[in-house]
This record gives sequence, C-alpha cells and structure tokens, in this order.
Amino acid sequence: MNPGSRIPTDPRHRFSWYARLVFANQRRRYGCELEPARLWARTPKVFAALSLLYGALDRRRSPIEPALRSLVTVRVSQINWCAFCVDINSATCLKRGVSDAQLAELAGFEQSAHFDARQKAALAYAEAMTRTDAGVDDALMARLRSHFNDDAIIELTALVAFQNMSSKFNAALAVAPQGFCRTGEGRPGAAESKLRVDSTVAGGGSSDR
Repeated sequence: MNPGSRIPTDPRHRFSWYARLVFANQRRRYGCELEPARLWARTPKVFAALSLLYGALDRRRSPIEPALRSLVTVRVSQINWCAFCVDINSATCLKRGVSDAQLAELAGFEQSAHFDARQKAALAYAEAMTRTDAGVDDALMARLRSHFNDDAIIELTALVAFQNMSSKFNAALAVAPQGFCRTGEGRPGAAESKLRVDSTVAGGGSSDR
C-alpha cells in the first residue's frame, strides 16, 4: 500500500507515456515522483490537460511575478488544509526569493510589514475567492485594480481557481507532504490557528474547507 494518500496506486500500474515523461522530469527536479501527479495520471487525458494548464499559469512571461504566484498558492493551500501543497509551494517560495518572515506571517499578511500593497491586494483577493464566507466585492476589486490590469486579474483569478482545485483534490485524498520545505514556516501554524478561531467566533463555524 502506498502511504502517500488515501488511494493506493498499484506499483505495477502502467502509466501513459506522457505521465512517464512527467515523472522522469520530477525525479530530476525533486528527487522523487510527486504523489498528486501519480494520482492524476491514473486519468491520462485529465492529467495531460491539467499539466498544460499549470504550465500556462506558471509560465515565465506571466503578468504575475513568480514569488507572488507562489505566495498565493501557499495561502490558498493553508486555507484548504492541503499539507502537500503548503510543503512544496513553500519550498518554491523560498527558491523564488520569498523570505522566511513572509512565510511565517503569511496567514496574517494584512497586518504584516513584510508584504507590500500589491502583494496584500493579491493575497486578499485569493482569500476572498477561497473562503466560502467571504466572496469578492466591488471594494476588493477596486483595490486589486490599483495594482493589476484586467488581463493580470484574469490570470490571478485563474491561478487561485486552479490552486483551489489542486489543494482540495490533495486534501480530500490526504496526500502527505514529501518534505520539500526546509523551514516549515509555510505550514498552518499559530497564526493560521488564530485566524480559524476568530472565524469560528465571528461566523459560528469554520468555513475554510
């Protein structure tokens, strides 16, 4: 049995040629195959489409800079309680120049001096899209438009939507972290727990899932 998720994959499972190429690239990049990829690859057509979509969202010429893309993915993953996503995206954050302090204070970014106005606007938008008790209002969109043009907002929206799908998929299947983040600061900790308590008190229950 594969301990990496709730659904084991038979070691003898025959993956598609495309999946095998992806796995080879992951072994070179990460030193191992990623468990979510192995799960998605059991539906080859969906996996191929998913890989192309992720590649488009994380392309070099995206209007959303790499560090901010990774901060957004970590924050969405924290809210959705996806341990795997927080782990791997926190590691990517550090590689892209995000500081340990930013990761440590990500759950409380609005009150942190380690984030600029552009980052805070994007993260607030990501939270509003992700939390079912929030939603995007006109004031938040106006705040976002002071830092991003319409095309960039569309890409940011797509990124947040994609990360919600990915993190909810992994969380539901209990995909375990694979030890990529060297600090662990991106993991839901004291600050995130406090936000959850505050949300429960204010709204009568947690709506992060």
